[in-house]
Amino acid sequence: MAIFEFKLPDLGEGVQEGELVKWHVKPGDLVKEDQTLAEVMTDKATVTVPSPKAGRVVQTHGKEGEIAKVHQPLVTMEIEGAVPVQASGHGAPAAHGAPAAAPAAQATGPQAASKVLATPLTRRMAAEHGLNLAEIPGSGPQGRVMKADVVAALEGGRSARNEVAAPAAQARPAAPSVVSGRGDERIPLRGLRKKIAEKMVRSKFTAPHFGFVEEVDSTELVALRKRLNDTLAAAGEKAKLSFLPFIVKAVIAAMKKYPQVNANMDEAAQELVVRGEFNIGIAVATPEGLTVPVIKHADRLTLRELAEEIVRLSTAARERKLKMDELTGGTFTITSLGQTGGIFATPIINHPEVAIMGIHRMRKRPVVDKNDQIVVREMMNVSISADHRVIDGQVAADFVYEVIKYLEHPDMLFLAMA
Repeated sequence: MAIFEFKLPDLGEGVQEGELVKWHVKPGDLVKEDQTLAEVMTDKATVTVPSPKAGRVVQTHGKEGEIAKVHQPLVTMEIEGAVPVQASGHGAPAAHGAPAAAPAAQATGPQAASKVLATPLTRRMAAEHGLNLAEIPGSGPQGRVMKADVVAALEGGRSARNEVAAPAAQARPAAPSVVSGRGDERIPLRGLRKKIAEKMVRSKFTAPHFGFVEEVDSTELVALRKRLNDTLAAAGEKAKLSFLPFIVKAVIAAMKKYPQVNANMDEAAQELVVRGEFNIGIAVATPEGLTVPVIKHADRLTLRELAEEIVRLSTAARERKLKMDELTGGTFTITSLGQTGGIFATPIINHPEVAIMGIHRMRKRPVVDKNDQIVVREMMNVSISADHRVIDGQVAADFVYEVIKYLEHPDMLFLAMA
């Protein structure tokens, strides 16, 4: 028998670490090849890590909720035969069976900062402002320096840090119980909810948001959708078209006139990257929180194909079966809460995209038509949140009105698709 130290493999797209969401094995368990060892949450998705070999688990490294780094030990196993070669990415692997080295004494300066637990974004923020990470108290797991810690350091010390990072602080005294009811409950931010929180903070900290809202007379869209669904039903088809495929097509048609909206912001180079592809993210509510699967090359799909892809991705998101490729590469996001969408909202941009569109509740309302007659129409609001560094208010408004043009006259979509 040989001892094999299995390291967390590459998670794709330059991801260097992930949160250990759930262990599927414990020391002493016998595992088969390809059996799931653990679930790891990146900022894109939860991925399962399979065992590369059959054997017995000797030790698991890390607790649920802690950060696991790529190419660092994840599971120590006892296996038969030769130990498989696994790239570490951090020099030669340690000798099997050797005891762990004692932690080095605390260092200072750039070398110490490089050893501090922190994400690349946090390191870049600190470097841009001349801060030494080794001198910033970390509020995350294992003393990890979070973005909020850097923000607090910039705002003037520990008192500010306690305000910004209070939800993550571990040493704060418990809040007193409410006299008229049960005691307070503290719910740790973990898994997808934690990643959502980190991404939203990054987006709001990085991009200066502004919003624009306008109403849409969707009466003709409602009628067209009904006609097409009636046609599908008459042909014996069970599938139905929602409003989202039409909205995706309207957004793409408008993007062809205003391409700077279909873009990503390269923070390092300070460049706006106008994308040549139309990869539209659709925000989906799941039991763990909001996630955004991406419809790749949405401009190449018909209305029916878009409808099928939206259903497939939404189902996979709720069942936690999305692949990494289905959560990356987005150029623009649409978020809709359907009938619970409210009058309007200003959603947070899905960074590094530069804009996001909100679709809100549709309902019948009395309106005054062009003949000054009061008529009942199907009305809804659409909103856009945009990065004011690269998208001006006039461009955002013109883009929204272009989308509205196609939604109010949906037959034009068929010309735009030609």
